[in-house]
Amino acid sequence: MAASYDYEDTVVPSQQQPDSLGYDPNFVPDSVKSFVVHLYRHIREKNVYEIHQMYETSFQTLSDRMFKDSPWPSVDAVSQFVDNDHVFCLLYREMWFRHLYARLSPTLKQRIDSWDNYCSLFQVVLHGVVNMQLPNQWLWDMVDEFVYQFQSFCQYRAKMKSKTEQEIALLKQFDQAWNVYGVLNYLQALVEKSMIIQILEQEKEGLEQFTATDGYDYNGGSNVLKVLGYFSMVGLLRVHCLLGDYHTGLKCLLPIDITQQGVFTSVIGSHITTIYHYGFANLMMRRYVEAIREFNKILLYIYKTKQYHQKSPQYEQILKKNEQMYALLAICLSLCPQVKLVDEAVNSQLREKYGEKMLRMQRYDDEAFALYDELFSYACPKFITPSAPSYEEPLVNYNQDAYRLQLKLFLYEVKQQQLLSGVRTFLKVYSTMSLGKLATYMEVDELTLRTILMTYKHKTHSVDSDGKIISNADFDFYIDDDMIHVVESKPAKQYGDYFLRQIVKLEGVMNDMDRIKLD
Repeated sequence: MAASYDYEDTVVPSQQQPDSLGYDPNFVPDSVKSFVVHLYRHIREKNVYEIHQMYETSFQTLSDRMFKDSPWPSVDAVSQFVDNDHVFCLLYREMWFRHLYARLSPTLKQRIDSWDNYCSLFQVVLHGVVNMQLPNQWLWDMVDEFVYQFQSFCQYRAKMKSKTEQEIALLKQFDQAWNVYGVLNYLQALVEKSMIIQILEQEKEGLEQFTATDGYDYNGGSNVLKVLGYFSMVGLLRVHCLLGDYHTGLKCLLPIDITQQGVFTSVIGSHITTIYHYGFANLMMRRYVEAIREFNKILLYIYKTKQYHQKSPQYEQILKKNEQMYALLAICLSLCPQVKLVDEAVNSQLREKYGEKMLRMQRYDDEAFALYDELFSYACPKFITPSAPSYEEPLVNYNQDAYRLQLKLFLYEVKQQQLLSGVRTFLKVYSTMSLGKLATYMEVDELTLRTILMTYKHKTHSVDSDGKIISNADFDFYIDDDMIHVVESKPAKQYGDYFLRQIVKLEGVMNDMDRIKLD
């Protein structure tokens, strides 16, 4: 079951706790007994297709029908039907907690118990003998939920004003639960122990078949450690983005070539999460062209395929991320106009959603500044402060601190770019121009203008993942004596797509005309 709630939003509707709902954790309905017995059997038989069907469809159907506002039966109650199998019980509890987070508001004790369960599960995968094949969807959801629950815990702990004495005592007692180093260590350990980086390297040389088999092992082995290690690289990118460390996040993702199809594209949630965080990290590091290119590709992919995911539990999440990425694309294109990188279908959607705002953002006045603030606040990840509060000082809420810091840094960058907006306007009009003339137009002296032009050069360049300096500008210029020479890169016009679309339209019209029977 992949939860159909907003993974980025940690506000959970307050509901009564299950104890007051007449919920009996030891009561196992026949349909649940049948579900766990069959799931256990399919896992033992390594029947990935059946596991996937039960995980994606049956679990969701039973949850909607019987456990809309209460948890599933406890693991102790169902363990007798599955030979008390330790690993199966850990997997069941992982689903149990995920369902709890999706449908109810977990207590602090339940948050801590879920952390303990993840620790036990990952310890088995890292140090035990795991002889299973699980669907990529489930393995992705494990990593995704692990990071989500860490984020949720940090947000919960940061709201100290409303905490009871009992909650504070529990937080002090279990201070290692959802510790940032613990979370990073587990994800890093899964990457290292799985040898996934070496496997991907060998695949490039034609010595491995990892992506070609979607990570599954058709020789009777297990895919669990390898695929968890693979998805953990995406998990690390996401955690580092939440912490505001974009450089390290992108470094963690380097072994995956996101320009190609990969195992990350085999699960729609993984595909979207990877590109969303990759694009956002590039935006924050001023690599606008790279962010625009990847946002364009994923938005075009969603545009073409979203109708196939309408019944998916992740559909709402797909739509939410889709909207957020359009907002991020609008920011990128306003800071770095590169329309030629955007597909026509994506561009028309973007104009529909943000056309008017993007025109106002080009003006670089206070209203434009407010729009950058609005779009960033809507589309950014829910940043976290990973450190525990000081319990001795007066208790305050600090859950917004990390977000405010990232917003401040982003708007500082926008403010600097605002100063340069005039330069771009004039340079786009002229092919050659004297420094004196431009200084007069911009109402500054020549020395200040030289500084502004140097700053413009700096701001339109960034350092890529290989350490090379790359340009984000759609035109360049150089100064020879006191003359500015503008070099505009003229994109080669692509007529093929346009004509193909018109041919398809014409064929449609002709078919319609053929159907009309003339009297």
